[in-house]
Amino acid sequence: MAQEPHWSYEATADIAGKTGNAEQLGTSAAFRAVRKHLRDTLQFYTGYDRQVTDGVKSADQFKAGLDYQNNFAGRNSWYVRDEGGFDRVKDVELYNVAAAGFGYDFIKAPKHALTGRAGLSFRYEGYANPATVDVKSLGLDIGLNHELEMKNSKLVNRLSYVPSFEDFSNYRFVHESFYEIPLTNPAWKLRMGVNNDYNSRPGAGIQKLDTTYFTRLVLLWK
Repeated sequence: MAQEPHWSYEATADIAGKTGNAEQLGTSAAFRAVRKHLRDTLQFYTGYDRQVTDGVKSADQFKAGLDYQNNFAGRNSWYVRDEGGFDRVKDVELYNVAAAGFGYDFIKAPKHALTGRAGLSFRYEGYANPATVDVKSLGLDIGLNHELEMKNSKLVNRLSYVPSFEDFSNYRFVHESFYEIPLTNPAWKLRMGVNNDYNSRPGAGIQKLDTTYFTRLVLLWK
């Protein structure tokens, strides 16, 4: 009998604060809904991160996206994805990356998957500073997704590389890795990880690389 499609959901949140020599408050929240079937996988996700230190914002970022993968033949698949949002600390009023292409499962097991992707993308980045040229470019979309479920934990790695056809030195690279362990209630998890967001051509006065280390509570349900 064919496997019926099913939905699963996860919500994450963390709040970190500090007082004394410096006043700091950081909040983040995210949500992901996944519909899985033997033939395809559909994901919707969103997240917001805000950090304020001594009254100055060091992070103010929102994203929302969708990802659809169709496993049309064995280890082969095709996909479409779209992600948009803003990053006010990086002066990005609005960004969007839309992409489509093909994937291949280098590892395809019930609890272990490694999928490579290659396709075409359209990348847009609109900046608040008029001196910074907006990005509107066709390019490649290269990705690698890895998930390993162990007896009492889970490891996830995600990589995305989006270079421009006009200039391959103009690209965005995003990496996220996290390790997840269950708490006393199996619906609750503790997630520890790192996120790297690299833009090779940021706005004036903006650093190319942002690295975020995080520890988050995760609630899972179906």
